Amino acid sequence: MAGIIFFRTKNLNLMREFYIKRIGMEVSLEQADCIILKHGNLLLGFCEREELDTQGIITFVYDNTDQVYSMYKKFRTEALAEPVVNEKYNIYHFFTKDPEGRFVEFQNFLQPVNL
Repeated sequence: MAGIIFFRTKNLNLMREFYIKRIGMEVSLEQADCIILKHGNLLLGFCEREELDTQGIITFVYDNTDQVYSMYKKFRTEALAEPVVNEKYNIYHFFTKDPEGRFVEFQNFLQPVNL
């Protein structure tokens, strides 16, 4: 079973460029006013609309802290803070925002997980 999280966007081309070029997602399906992007088992859909969806957090999970730090280096100027260990959730992570203001998190679980 699979699923897709869809967001309304005012600028489909900007979202396409950000999530493909900056984060490394791949196009899974492109339609007239929507695009579905894939990163591992994460599917995100963006559809051009007059209103935005900016609630929630889009989280990208990586296999190790080096990969998270590598993403931090790409987003150093936009990151909300440097990567840190969050002891409550036993993760290493940092946040940034996409061009429309959605929170985007890059994280690594510091314990074995079965995702």
